[in-house]
Amino acid sequence: MADIEKDSKQRSVSSIYRSDDSVIGGSDGEVVRPATWKYHGLKIGKHQLPWYASPPSQLLIVSFVCFLCPGMFNALSGMGGGGQVDTTTADNANTTLYSVFAVVGFFAGTFTNKLGVRTALSIGGMGYCIYIASFLCYSHTQNQGFNIFAGAFLGVCAGLLWTAQGAIMMSYPNESTKGRYISWFWMIFNLGGVIGSLIPLGQNINVKTKSTVTDGTYIGFIVLTFLGACLAWLLTDSGEVIRSDGSHVIVMKHPTWKTELLGLFHTIIRDPWVVLLFPMFWSSNWFYTYQYNDFNNPVFSTRTSALNNLLYWTSQIIGAFVFGFGLDLRYFSRPTKAKIAWAMIFVLTMAIWGGGYAFQDYTRAQTGSKTYVPTDWTTSGYVGPMFLYMFYGFYDAAWQTFVYWTMGALTNNSRKLANMAGFYKGIQSAGAAVIFSIDQRKVPYINIFASCWALLGGSLIIAFPLVFFKVKDHVTIEEDLKFSDETYEDVAPQVDRLSEGRSSAHAMHDL
Repeated sequence: MADIEKDSKQRSVSSIYRSDDSVIGGSDGEVVRPATWKYHGLKIGKHQLPWYASPPSQLLIVSFVCFLCPGMFNALSGMGGGGQVDTTTADNANTTLYSVFAVVGFFAGTFTNKLGVRTALSIGGMGYCIYIASFLCYSHTQNQGFNIFAGAFLGVCAGLLWTAQGAIMMSYPNESTKGRYISWFWMIFNLGGVIGSLIPLGQNINVKTKSTVTDGTYIGFIVLTFLGACLAWLLTDSGEVIRSDGSHVIVMKHPTWKTELLGLFHTIIRDPWVVLLFPMFWSSNWFYTYQYNDFNNPVFSTRTSALNNLLYWTSQIIGAFVFGFGLDLRYFSRPTKAKIAWAMIFVLTMAIWGGGYAFQDYTRAQTGSKTYVPTDWTTSGYVGPMFLYMFYGFYDAAWQTFVYWTMGALTNNSRKLANMAGFYKGIQSAGAAVIFSIDQRKVPYINIFASCWALLGGSLIIAFPLVFFKVKDHVTIEEDLKFSDETYEDVAPQVDRLSEGRSSAHAMHDL
């Protein structure tokens, strides 16, 4: 009977690694991992760094991919008009971008689950490189056709990139660390916006009027986005990732195009409450058009717009830190944290956008006049709108962090979360396409401002039932496995499997 107990324990241990007979660890309380380079942690002094195929390492890679690709895109977009004086070309390109993104994004979970996160992220990164190149071309040729094509191509690519990113960020960490993983990602990603903002600020430091950014600005962004696309190939497959407790990410072992297309509809059928988040998805990029094109671009000089951009993305880092780590506090249950975060976002919506209303005292006719003098950082009264723009950045990070955390609180299944991330980015992009089109028609600034404030407040109210009644303190592995072809033994934490193995062995011993 002792041999039976030993064999049972060995079988339980062996389920921790999937295809490699050699292991790292194996003693009680120690995580067992395959003895390959992906699972060897690096020790520097007294500090043990996570192994390559671990959630922290993989999150770091995807964070820097987004740092270099959408981070640079955000830095350029934050200037307003894609760095051009007239925002019409950027509005047309972005309308196309987000229209395509809306369609592709909604179905991107299917493609990401089939292709894998590494391929999806790399393809996605190339779209940003081409998009920025189109504005460099436009500065010399005035060829809007290339901008429209680049916008459409980026719509496809961004759908893949953001869906893969969302699946990694929400499904790789344990439930107790999802807030800080979202925070880490958002901080590193927006650091791209901060550093990217330094490029146009340095290139245009002496430009006190409104003008197109220099070629050097565009070339710098092109090089960085290309590097980001290449960096994506350093990721490992989701199925190879092992958490610190020995558990695996829940995926489909044998995905097909049919299973992944059906999975989109199964996600909504199994979790119909997620539709209450759809208005928040729609609103989450709606306000960018007002902030970039209707506030930062027309009101300020080129160098001051660049400075505002720098402060905006810096404030995003602060907002992500505050909300991400706050959502992981152990003093409260997860349902309680969801309620507190919702209330805080609602108060911020009223306070920050209420403050924005006080500064919305200019019109298109005024800022478009040849006699209009843009506000410079040397202008008296600049400090007020500067802080407002910083609060806009803080608010954006808080909103995005809360939405991602709420989705991550509904499930731990990577396949389902990829679909939810696709819904998020698809609906978000549909909203962005609509507002860019509205802005292109030169609708009064105050109307666009009012639409932002109303949508944000209204979508929070619609999401109230889900946040207050559907967020649980824990989602069981059994519940998550209902949306996968994997088994409990494939994904469960090591301690659970060893305990089951010992229980089984003792039962056999009693017989």
